Amino acid sequence: MLRVALRHGFPGFRLDVGFTAAEAGVTALFGPSGCGKSTILAAVVGLLRPEAGRVALGGRVLLDTAAGLCLPPEQRRCGMVFQDARLFPHLSVAANLRYGLKRAPPQATGPGFEEVVALLGLEALLERRPARLSGGEKQRVALGRALLCRPELLLMDEPLAALDAGRRAEVLPFLARLCEVSRLPVLYVTHALDEVDALASHLVLLQAGQVLAEGSVAALALRTDLPLAARRDAGAVLACTIEGHDAGRGLTRLGFAGGALLVPLRAEAVGTRIRIRLRARDVAVATRQPEGLSTQNILPAEVVGLAPAATPHEAFVQLRIGPTEVLARITRDSAERLALRPGLAVWAVLKAVTVDRAQGGIETPG
Repeated sequence: MLRVALRHGFPGFRLDVGFTAAEAGVTALFGPSGCGKSTILAAVVGLLRPEAGRVALGGRVLLDTAAGLCLPPEQRRCGMVFQDARLFPHLSVAANLRYGLKRAPPQATGPGFEEVVALLGLEALLERRPARLSGGEKQRVALGRALLCRPELLLMDEPLAALDAGRRAEVLPFLARLCEVSRLPVLYVTHALDEVDALASHLVLLQAGQVLAEGSVAALALRTDLPLAARRDAGAVLACTIEGHDAGRGLTRLGFAGGALLVPLRAEAVGTRIRIRLRARDVAVATRQPEGLSTQNILPAEVVGLAPAATPHEAFVQLRIGPTEVLARITRDSAERLALRPGLAVWAVLKAVTVDRAQGGIETPG
């Protein structure tokens, strides 16, 4: 487990944070620009010595200012990936990757060169130099080089921020696969919520140099008291399993705890686990079962509660579908007109579903 506690001041800004990350999996540091995300990475990797703090990875202490301990970056066993790939322009892709192997400690274990090349789909690029690579290809090489350093911790500072939408969609599945296969703790800095949905299991929500909340992505997505709720893409994150395909109708059935959803036909095999986002603005509420709608995903639900939204004329309706909670954002007038209250049986009308894995966001059939 990674444990981080840091305090540091800059002119006009003060960082004071503490959080933990699991032994394996992605912990996303999420928040607006200037909230301290990259400063945290710099302190963890050893590029910044904070005024006070402690960083421990498992049983190994990387930083303890009270004890006067501050390991240099080369001793911290961290693999770092930045916004720009920072490849050596005079070296081929293969040579850039092998540079990572040269930096690995002699006794360190980890994936080999061929395994990383296959994992990131780099076979056809090995003889090229960085100038002949697209932005997405460069980032895949940078990811491979970081993994070949045989790190104990991966740190990624908005690795997709410099890419356009097409290149982001290209790199994201490789990035997800790398994080899953490496079995390493990953600190991932981003301000893109779709990247959090696709990659992270744990979320640290930052604002103005402080931790507002931390926990599972699914749990924080449901909290209406956090800044996440003010976003247009606010909503519940559900773990689903592909239960079946109907090629004739062009549909795939996704099962979750409490029900099932139909989405346009997916390529993944039955049994594949994916996560979906049910945006609150795409969930409507009905007190009687609707009929004659193009929307196919209409599920029985119960009102758990109501909470104010960011705008005064809207409200969040907290719904439970079986054991699963979701959010609907509707007008306050609608909530009053329907006399919504905790315990009321209703129907959740799901107008759209965002699937974050593989082919990226899709919508339910209309």
